[in-house]
Amino acid sequence: MALLQADTVVVGGGLAGIVTALELLRAGQRVVLIDRDTPKRLGGLALWAFGGMALVGTPLQKAMGIPDTPERAIYDWMQFGELDQQDEWALRWARYYVENSRREVYDWLRGEGIKFLPAVNWVERGLNGDGNSLPRYHVVWGTSSELVRCLVAALHRANHDGCLTLLHEHRVTGLEHAAGKLSGALAINEQTGEMVRCSAPVAVLAMGGINGSHAECRTNWPKDRPLPEVMLNGANPLADGCLHHWAAQQFGAQITHAGEMWNYAAGFPHPYPHFAGHGLSIIPCKSALWLNHRGERIGPQPLVTGFDTHWLCQRVAEQEKSWTWHLLNWRIAAREFAISGAEHNQRIRDKQFVRFLKETLLGNHRLVRQMQKESPHFIVDDSLAGLATKMNTLTASHDIDPARLQATADAFDANFSKGQCLHNDDQIRRILHARQWGPDRLRTCKPAPLQKPGSGPFIAIHTQLITRKSLGGLQTDLDSRVLDAHQRPVPGLYCVGEAAGFGGGGASGKRSLEGTFLPACIMTARAAARAITRDA
Repeated sequence: MALLQADTVVVGGGLAGIVTALELLRAGQRVVLIDRDTPKRLGGLALWAFGGMALVGTPLQKAMGIPDTPERAIYDWMQFGELDQQDEWALRWARYYVENSRREVYDWLRGEGIKFLPAVNWVERGLNGDGNSLPRYHVVWGTSSELVRCLVAALHRANHDGCLTLLHEHRVTGLEHAAGKLSGALAINEQTGEMVRCSAPVAVLAMGGINGSHAECRTNWPKDRPLPEVMLNGANPLADGCLHHWAAQQFGAQITHAGEMWNYAAGFPHPYPHFAGHGLSIIPCKSALWLNHRGERIGPQPLVTGFDTHWLCQRVAEQEKSWTWHLLNWRIAAREFAISGAEHNQRIRDKQFVRFLKETLLGNHRLVRQMQKESPHFIVDDSLAGLATKMNTLTASHDIDPARLQATADAFDANFSKGQCLHNDDQIRRILHARQWGPDRLRTCKPAPLQKPGSGPFIAIHTQLITRKSLGGLQTDLDSRVLDAHQRPVPGLYCVGEAAGFGGGGASGKRSLEGTFLPACIMTARAAARAITRDA
């Protein structure tokens, strides 16, 4: 058995683990960072994420005339997340987030060389205006892939005296304790089977959430909410919740809000999956008609993205079958279709500003053609009847009646038969509202008939619910110390990022304002590093 000695062992090489290790190295600590994935995948889900961040009171907001304040942000957060007023640590972390995201995240990242796109997007506005009352969604220039690259480079620079030990493809099998105090961690090399004992008085759990395990996900699913029969995995099977339960059993740690999740309503199988059941989450086109398995528009309130993801997921989950359809045309897809994450946003990821601007203004036909070629779930045809045939072929059913699909399109297009002044459709109203904000106007089509001449061909996207992030986790205080059932810190044990429910065991409540996850990973990690350094 190999033996290692350190001041702190960090379990998990995602964004939260990397930031924790970086800050501890800069404070002169000896750190062992243990990660289950390969060296190329250091960074976890952040390596593949889009890089959107909800930030409050930034210079970028000020430059765009957005009068945001922590007071306004906490009001939105509390209202949208439906936080329990008795949930002390969730509330305190929520307030800490809105009061410190500018300094702890925006300013800190700028100091690390990270830049943001010169626009702030307006997401999660709330189904009835009860979400983000202002635009707060900042996008990292280079996506989250660039964020990880910069911070990993900083990690290696901070390791100038060899104080960092990186163990890739190692799984932590348990934490050791003596005389009531944590004394280290045991890990196994999953390639060779060799055991490693890391002696350290402090451990930071940064292993991500529980939604990578669908068994865990289904076990925790709230009984009062519909549960779809089939779901895709947008997390990672390595995020299985095992260490959450281990910490609870061995140290009395509290897992809270495990049933609260931030899933997405529109995913389809990854054409080149990294693991079984791997799905991609699309950013649904606002102008697409969201249909049930029979090709009927879901209603009476139509499903439109950008307002309440939590509500969308529940509406999709309650459908008779576990999939839905998005009906649109090429005109809409070229302007609005997008896939969440760094992989399919290469113009931003690779910092190709001129090409990014061109595709934003003229349409991203490249991505639409790519999905037409790569995914059988992205169906294209010149006629609605032909589209219906292909939709039925994919699902091995006769669910889609071509006449019914035609009637669905005709009913929507009838809104335009008497001119702009006689629209009476909630989806059109929401689109017009979204287009009032400049960045959304660039990416949202002016309402028009689905069958408008020259807008074809028609497209149908076969989608299903996809799991993503855990909103719950191990309960922590504002120093990211793990708390037991008596609200006492477990000596030497810390938890950060998604493993801690992004702070306090569930700081977002039932809903996120979106873009709160990457910043929360950074803030909880920096809080842990400060506390560890102080107490050392």
